[in-house]
Amino acid sequence: MSSQAVAGQVTAQTAHKGVLLKLIIFTVSLAVVPLTSYFGSKKYIWDGNSNYAAITAIVAANIVLIAYIVTSILEDQASQDSAAKGKLQPSESKKAR
Repeated sequence: MSSQAVAGQVTAQTAHKGVLLKLIIFTVSLAVVPLTSYFGSKKYIWDGNSNYAAITAIVAANIVLIAYIVTSILEDQASQDSAAKGKLQPSESKKAR
């Protein structure tokens, strides 16, 4: 197997680990952030009003979801840009040598 193929596989595996790590981080934050914001705002901000605390938790959950979507879109655009740069560079052919 050529060294380029091995390097490509290592890069792809690293990229998949990064994606998996981001997914795990956002999954944990989607569970923790709304619960924390609910109980924290219920106790310290809204003085026991559970309706307002629930709205705060819903807003927090939506913020986490929007952050995940924005991160995914930016990551996809970055990968498309790097793929486009790789295609634009002319490869060396036998005639050019």
